[in-house]
Amino acid sequence: MKTITFYLDFISPYAWLAFDALPQALEGISHRVVHKPLLFAALLKHHGQLGPAEMPSKRDWTYRQVLWLAHQQATPLQLPAAHPFNPLGLLRLAAACDEQGQPNRFVCEKIFRHVWCTGLDAADPERLAALHAELSPRLAPNGDQVKQALQTHSQEAIAAGVFGVPSFVVDDKVFWGQDALPMLRAYLQGDAWFDGPDWQAPDRCSVGIKRTA
Repeated sequence: MKTITFYLDFISPYAWLAFDALPQALEGISHRVVHKPLLFAALLKHHGQLGPAEMPSKRDWTYRQVLWLAHQQATPLQLPAAHPFNPLGLLRLAAACDEQGQPNRFVCEKIFRHVWCTGLDAADPERLAALHAELSPRLAPNGDQVKQALQTHSQEAIAAGVFGVPSFVVDDKVFWGQDALPMLRAYLQGDAWFDGPDWQAPDRCSVGIKRTA
C-alpha cells in the first residue's frame, strides 16, 4: 500500500476540487493519504512567483475555470466573499486537530466547505470561532507546536520539489494539480510508463534562454 502525502492550502479552489475528487479517482486502489496543510504563499515566495489571484486577468480566468470544473465534476463550489484572504487561521486550526499536524479527511472537508461552499467571508473571526468550536482541536492553534508543524510541512514540500497546491507526493514523484489525478492513479496502478524514458525527459532538455528582470 502506497502512502500519498497531500500538500494543501484551503485558499486554493483547485485543492478543494482535487480533495473532493480524490476518493473516486483512486477507487479500488489500496492507498493511504496523509494531509499536510501548508502556507501556499511560502511556496510562492521560495520560488519567486505570484499567486494566480495576484494577476487580474489570471484571477478572472481562475475563478471561471474552477466554477466550470466544479460543475463538470459535480463538486459544490461558491466563490467566497473575498479572495485571496489570509488562510493562516484555517491552516493552524487544521494542524491543531492532530498531534502531528496532519488533519484527517473529516477535518479537511469541514474547512474546505467553510471556504468554498458558502459564499461567505472565509476569514471572518466569528465564523472561524464557530468552526473552532465545532472541530474542538487537540492543540492550541496559535501554539508553537502547530506553527512549527506548518513550517515543517512547507520545508518538506520544498525539499520534495513541490511548487504549488494541490500536490501529491508518492515515493520520489510529485503530482501537481487537480488535473494530475488520472496520472497519479496510473502510477499507483503500476503503469510501466513511469519506468520509461519520458518521466526523465526534463533532465535531457536544457534551458535555452532565461528571462531577466
